[in-house]
Amino acid sequence: MANADFYGAGFPYRDFGKLPGKLIVLEGTDGVGRSTQVSMLRHWLEEEGYAVADTGLTRSELTGPGLDAAKSGHTLGPITMSLFYAADFADRLENKIIPALQAGFIVLSDRYFYSMIARDSIRGIDKNWSRALYGIALRPHLILYLQASVPSLVQRLIHGRGLNYWESGMDLHLADNFYDSFVTYQTQIIKALEELAREYNFVTIDSDRDPQEIFEDLKRPIRLLLHNRLTKSERPF
Repeated sequence: MANADFYGAGFPYRDFGKLPGKLIVLEGTDGVGRSTQVSMLRHWLEEEGYAVADTGLTRSELTGPGLDAAKSGHTLGPITMSLFYAADFADRLENKIIPALQAGFIVLSDRYFYSMIARDSIRGIDKNWSRALYGIALRPHLILYLQASVPSLVQRLIHGRGLNYWESGMDLHLADNFYDSFVTYQTQIIKALEELAREYNFVTIDSDRDPQEIFEDLKRPIRLLLHNRLTKSERPF
């Protein structure tokens, strides 16, 4: 039986009661600058007087180390990896995100389950199966999609931390080198995320720009969500 606060049944064995906090998700492909924006938003919101928590993929103490080991070994199949990520998500949701919302925090999530559905679909996993798997997911109050072009992503990563195996989709054998595989894989990821953006009503933010410009655009829908359109610096004395 579905729960209105969740995409599916949620956690049928637990009644979480009221969740006065707000869950804000930042979605987007690899290299788009999500972690930078989460850090900037957290600092801004805390300056505004809000209690803020943040989370992201593979940060579960229960599954994080195992996921890192699995990714370094390249030995698990798509469904096993999908279930591993789902376990990570479930642990963080039940033990970190929801308790923070119960305490009235704003929770900033660096990606949510949408990225996992996008990744899984490219690896041949049925979308309906993935959606059912994430019926535990709480509905966010706001989903901000950082949308950038592949050439922009390539330039950022090449001049930054570089390309890696998973971000380049090397497990899919799309090309024999990281660069070409990255371009093909991320093009597919962006297409999948744009489909999800329409389905789940993402707020799309043009991210082929300077981080400060992106940050200012992210603040606008957050102000509307919080019914707080004026920052402290803009309020009259």
